[in-house]
Amino acid sequence: MNAQDTTKIRALAIDVLKENDRGHYTVPTKGLYPFQWNWDSCFTALGQAHFDEDRAWTEIETLFEHQWPDGMVPHIVFHVLDDGYFPGANVWGTKRPTPTSGITQPPVAGFTLRQLYERTSDRDMADRRARALLPKIEKWADWFYANRDPHGEGLVAILHPWEAGRDNSIDWDEAFERVPTDGIAPYTRRDTQHADPAHRPTKEQYDRYLWLVEHFRSLGWDNSKLHDASPFQLVDPGFNAILIRGCEDLAAVAEALGDTDTARRNRERAAKGLAALESLWSDKHGQYLCLDRVAGKLVDSASIGGLIPVFAAIPAARAEAIGAVISRQARKLKYIIASHDPDDARFDAKRYWRGPVWLVCNFLIVDGLLRAGRHQEADLISRSSLDLIEQSGFAEYYDPYTGEPCGGGRFTWTAAMVLEFLSSSERI
Repeated sequence: MNAQDTTKIRALAIDVLKENDRGHYTVPTKGLYPFQWNWDSCFTALGQAHFDEDRAWTEIETLFEHQWPDGMVPHIVFHVLDDGYFPGANVWGTKRPTPTSGITQPPVAGFTLRQLYERTSDRDMADRRARALLPKIEKWADWFYANRDPHGEGLVAILHPWEAGRDNSIDWDEAFERVPTDGIAPYTRRDTQHADPAHRPTKEQYDRYLWLVEHFRSLGWDNSKLHDASPFQLVDPGFNAILIRGCEDLAAVAEALGDTDTARRNRERAAKGLAALESLWSDKHGQYLCLDRVAGKLVDSASIGGLIPVFAAIPAARAEAIGAVISRQARKLKYIIASHDPDDARFDAKRYWRGPVWLVCNFLIVDGLLRAGRHQEADLISRSSLDLIEQSGFAEYYDPYTGEPCGGGRFTWTAAMVLEFLSSSERI
């Protein structure tokens, strides 16, 4: 990509971010997702930091204004009324001053805090705003280990597929069969009015998503009860790696701010989590696998969730094996990284998280590969990601064989990741 193309794509990415900006929060894309999503906002702030540092901080601050008293940060904040999305605030029934959902999402905020802190040119502003956010983000980490790791093993479970952000991943199929579908209230989906139904989760999956929501709502969204009451308890290695990395990054920011106690606590958490993550390694697949905590066994499903752990400080041998998986995909597919192993019979190139390429996952893996010194694989992914943008624009996700854009268009976090890739490609 020449300098002129780079300048053009950077400008287009900034246009997408500004188009979806609602002043103090950003929507993922118009129509399909009209509210503030948790991990979307964390990625969005990284993109905003390239052209408006103050706005980037505001994005995260707005998210944490809606943190629950127990420490949870919900996955959706319903800032405005909009009946174009289902399930809306009335379905969740969380009774918050500003309505929110009752579940969470991957805790990217710790990583984002460190990135904003280290990139911000106004050091006084960075110190002040980081000092205010640090205890809130640590409280969220406290919440995870108190409510999703009941036996103190160092790994946390998700209780709903939406929490992983990988809604219909093949990883969940077997465990999801335990979730009933009887008794749920009638509903009308909105996502299939904005995107091709063949690219979205199935009705059967949606029925189970809604059963879990209604089940948790019947328990008053009491997080001290939800883990043991859920038939779906999955330990996702990618989710845990994001949490572990977040603790590492919280420790680094705390150290810089002179808060040695917070730094120590989070380093200890990260070390315990990294050691526990080894129990999810599969020599057969050359990557990590999910653990079905209810069934007490690893899930034989090689998804991108098992490659994301390179984002944390995993052993060099593990990073090398993950690099080999990525290299094999690059020889088989036109675009990488597929969200599921393309050699798996269950792979679906266009259906949401069962095969397509997502630039946010590419970004996490590139960041980890660069930290591990694996520049060749990182370069493969970065170039593939930018090639997708040149061919297909800022889509939600892409077919790894053809590059066809799928899901929502002019997608915020895709644009944010493009700014990150353009920046990192200059360093590779």
